[in-house]
Amino acid sequence: MQSLDPRAKVAGALLLIIAVTMLHSLVGLVLLFTFAIGLALASRIPLTRLLKQVWLGVLAFTGVIALPSPFVVPGKVVATLPVLHWTISEQGLRSAAFLIGRAETAATFAALLVLTTSWPHVMKAMRSLGVPVAVVAVLGMTHRYIFVLMTTAAQMMEARRARQLGPLSPANQRRLIAGSAGVLLGKTLAMANDVHMAMIARGYRGEVRLIDDFRFRAGDCVALVVAALVPATIFWMQR
Repeated sequence: MQSLDPRAKVAGALLLIIAVTMLHSLVGLVLLFTFAIGLALASRIPLTRLLKQVWLGVLAFTGVIALPSPFVVPGKVVATLPVLHWTISEQGLRSAAFLIGRAETAATFAALLVLTTSWPHVMKAMRSLGVPVAVVAVLGMTHRYIFVLMTTAAQMMEARRARQLGPLSPANQRRLIAGSAGVLLGKTLAMANDVHMAMIARGYRGEVRLIDDFRFRAGDCVALVVAALVPATIFWMQR
């Protein structure tokens, strides 16, 4: 995927994510997830990286949301919990599997896009495809200042540990955490205002400008056609 045009990758990833949301078959979800794994291997992205950065986090988040489904969705009973006597329905298990499978597959395609394309190229490709300037600017600033805020928070924690003489009581720890959150919020607002004024003074208007230009080649066209055929085929088969 690294050799493809960023515009083709953004459009193709969007089409594949749409295909994931359109699917009404668990077998189809498994096939799309397998296709995503194949793309990762072909792009030389370690599956362990996807496991740590994408799959575990998505599973933890969607798993909490999908956990009540086997117990609250009515349907054919397939099992009963021995102590609580809660019934587990087949339709509930299917709903939970759909939720987790769709989230995992869509997140994998999105992660492949980000891992194989530099972030400025992703933003420029979005502008080339007609995404509004405001949306691209918000995404760019959010991506940049997530890391800035993480660095600031780490520096605050390190400064506190360097000045702490002994363990704190639980009440003092809660007050310290609340105070640190307030200070970090204040620094965030001040930094955002300063950065905004500095960018405007230097002519920034939200457009992404890069030295290198995009070149749409025959391989990019083939990849985009393949990505477009996936949701088209799914829509045709599920009519």
